Amino acid sequence: MLGGGDPGDPFAAAHGVNVKPLIPVAGAPMALHVLRALRGSDRVGRVAYVGPTTPDLDPLINIRVTDHGTLLSNLEAGVEALRDLGLAPGERVLVVTADVPMLRPEEVRDVLDSAPADAGLVYPVVRREVCEAAYPGVKRTYARLKDGTFTGGNLFLLDPALIGQFLPRLREVLAARKAPLKLAGLIGWDVLLRLLTGRLSIRRLEEKVSGLLGVKARALITPHAAVGTDVDKDADLTLAETHLRAPT
Repeated sequence: MLGGGDPGDPFAAAHGVNVKPLIPVAGAPMALHVLRALRGSDRVGRVAYVGPTTPDLDPLINIRVTDHGTLLSNLEAGVEALRDLGLAPGERVLVVTADVPMLRPEEVRDVLDSAPADAGLVYPVVRREVCEAAYPGVKRTYARLKDGTFTGGNLFLLDPALIGQFLPRLREVLAARKAPLKLAGLIGWDVLLRLLTGRLSIRRLEEKVSGLLGVKARALITPHAAVGTDVDKDADLTLAETHLRAPT
């Protein structure tokens, strides 16, 4: 679980904490809501938590890992910590950000039960209409594809044996994301143009990502809006407070 962050984050500082996942939501750090969802799913055996914690969080964590400063470095450190705890052959790792407090145990369970068993990387996506129906007025970043308009999830599943294979390439892609010419060189002009014009299908995107990273990658369309709804600003915090305090 990725619970680190920029120590100078003004959003966190405005709420009196060092990093965003420790901002209180409905009376508890937002990371605690996520940890409860993971543990309550009955599908998560051990939790490696990357980032600072509080006494409320610690009982739900098997091993705490120091924040390494970047998303991919934290991912690598978290997976390595789980290896140290002992991973069974074929066991996959669920990577979750600590800023999705509306995530529920049954949603975690459904994503894990629905994930293709033969994929080395599974990335859930949520349709725009699903997000807007669940949380009217929510602001998210969407990508228009041939199959619909989607936002990315804040969790994904990976085969830890493949992490050394695709992380270097993924670092290269992320470094090029703001340099169109370099990015086009990596993913191909045809794919980039199809993506920009909404003519790229999920199947073609899966094929391209699989070839680029050297692993079998699959997108998982999930009906759970919380998977694609993180807390990045005060409006998101208000939404999460309202949702979590609502009668069940």
